[in-house]
Amino acid sequence: MNTKEQILNLYYNDHLKQNEIAKIVGKSCPYVSKVVKADNRNKQEKETRKKTNAKNRKVYLQEYLKTYDRPKKDDNSYEQMISQQKQDAIELSYTTNIMSDYAFAKWNSSSYHTNSKGNLVIDRKLKVGFDIPKTINMNIKVPIQKYKHVCCFSR
Repeated sequence: MNTKEQILNLYYNDHLKQNEIAKIVGKSCPYVSKVVKADNRNKQEKETRKKTNAKNRKVYLQEYLKTYDRPKKDDNSYEQMISQQKQDAIELSYTTNIMSDYAFAKWNSSSYHTNSKGNLVIDRKLKVGFDIPKTINMNIKVPIQKYKHVCCFSR
């Protein structure tokens, strides 16, 4: 049996891959590919292998998904929400009186707009009480987190 017949026999009868055949026969992969492509049965064999691989892949995925154990991620979104709610309660509390003008403007961002000087100004159409900051100077340094409750911005 010559090399070409051996290659075709291994490919069509034993259903080996081209790189496996190249190792057995001692020829290069491009040579094996050239011999296989020249044969008339190549197109039908490709379709058969494609269908077989699709079926095998489907079975493999079904088994994999049955046995796959997804790692559990630490979901701390509830704890984050609770801590945010506590912080909001502190900032909006009437009893502590520690909310800065900037924090108020941040909470009521739809009521403020920026003027030509870069300061926040409350909308003139709104009727507000005397304790609401009408203008907030944004040209001064924002206090660092450590002192955020000590500094209040000008009105």
